[in-house]
Amino acid sequence: MDEETERLDALTQQAGRWLALSASPAERHTTAVVAGPYDRVAWRDVYARSAALRELAAQLLTRHAHAPDLLADVFLCAYQAAPRLRDSTVMAPSRLLHHQVVTALTQSPGFAALRRDTAGDAYAAAMAVLAQASALRGLLERSREVRERTGRADRARQEAEAAAAAVGEALRQAAEKADGQGQVPAPVAAAVRRAVGAAEAAEDEARREDSAAAQAMAAAVPGIRSAARNAASAAAEAVRQEAALMRAWGVDAGETERMPFEERARLAERLRSGRLARWAELIGRFRQMAAGERARKVEHATGELVGVTLGDDLSRVIPSELAVLGVPELRAVFAARYAAGELMLYDSRGEQGTGRGAVIACVDTSHSMYAEGPGGVTREAWSKACALALLDQARHAGRDFVGILFSAADKLQVFRFPGDRPARVTDVLDFAETFLGGGTDFQRPLGTAAKILEEEFDDASRARGDIVLITDDACEVSETWTRLWNEIKRRLDFRLFGIAIATPGTATASGSILESLCDNLRTVDDLTDVHRAADLFRVI
Repeated sequence: MDEETERLDALTQQAGRWLALSASPAERHTTAVVAGPYDRVAWRDVYARSAALRELAAQLLTRHAHAPDLLADVFLCAYQAAPRLRDSTVMAPSRLLHHQVVTALTQSPGFAALRRDTAGDAYAAAMAVLAQASALRGLLERSREVRERTGRADRARQEAEAAAAAVGEALRQAAEKADGQGQVPAPVAAAVRRAVGAAEAAEDEARREDSAAAQAMAAAVPGIRSAARNAASAAAEAVRQEAALMRAWGVDAGETERMPFEERARLAERLRSGRLARWAELIGRFRQMAAGERARKVEHATGELVGVTLGDDLSRVIPSELAVLGVPELRAVFAARYAAGELMLYDSRGEQGTGRGAVIACVDTSHSMYAEGPGGVTREAWSKACALALLDQARHAGRDFVGILFSAADKLQVFRFPGDRPARVTDVLDFAETFLGGGTDFQRPLGTAAKILEEEFDDASRARGDIVLITDDACEVSETWTRLWNEIKRRLDFRLFGIAIATPGTATASGSILESLCDNLRTVDDLTDVHRAADLFRVI
């Protein structure tokens, strides 16, 4: 072989390994969770719509250059029905920390509880990410050495791949310079050998950096797992609390999932920061109690036996009448008495809901309703919780609901919720959070309620409405007003239930204004007790 030339096939054999690497470098992924196009769209959409997520990403970027990829992985873990992780061997070294974090998350005890509320719900999954913000900041701060090591390993791997590509380029140039016998000029052959040497050195460096990164990662794993457990638990609790808050205010999961992201975020913030936010648990208990009482209520209940009467209700026939059916000759007599409605029946007295018109809650919002009772519960909170349970009661029966907030004679506000369409949660919140302040006057709110029932009777021929007056005070009413009140009450056949909230005995004493006005009056002294009004939900 000429000293000035070398054969191309020998050079190719020498550089074959690097030629193969340059032709098909290993794929390195930047996200740990396998995601389809719809999952990626869900993340991009929620990220674009959530200022809080973008703010968190900006904060984390000061600690970690690949923070958006980490947030995407954490989101997908919560969002996907069955998240699937890539093998760590196909991850870019700089993203190995992400892989370890999401691995620890998915293996933590609280993760299954978290995903019950977040799977398929982009908003809830985003909230789970935000709930883990503090843990992620701390984790990134404590894993600085890991991030530095994996970053160096990533750069070393990229340099090794670039060196392998340089070998391929050197061989391409050698092939162009080769003559017809495959001889390559010595300078070109030397360039190939230098490229091979550089590739070998880069590969050795990449292996050393990979090893150092792996050691740093192994040392950090216990801390990452601990932080992931705490983060998953915090996220699960945050999501659970918001779901409970939504349920307490009567917002079901299906309704929130249909809401646009911005609207749902505004609603959640309003529920968390509103005037009655601290009483969500009380409101939820009231609504659950009312639902339980509805389940117990049976129309035409057997009730208490009070004697024997005549009729044709076979479910109440006394045993001696049924015995007649055992004598064939007397069966015709039984049939005749049945047709005439003259069978002997048990007579009973039981609770029956008779209302068909609107349910109207007149809620006192005078200054004294700010007062707290046992457990720190305010009179307003108990009253509003009861009124919201009455709203549920009306909607369950397909009846209109009207909330009338009152205080002094010049302060009154009416909120209408027709029974033939869903109640907007924002309207419910407006009703619950409105507080007028001032003194107490019964005439105007009760007169307004009666007028609403009269309009309903004239327009839809529905009578027998129910008014619930919730107050902590008593006031005088004029004789003329009382006479007009009694006249319209007889004509429309409505009922007035009174609830005196933690009031002195004079408000509900014999002969008091409340006692004279109400068909049914009860006093509530313990504002932590939602069952004091339970009977209302069996008869309304």
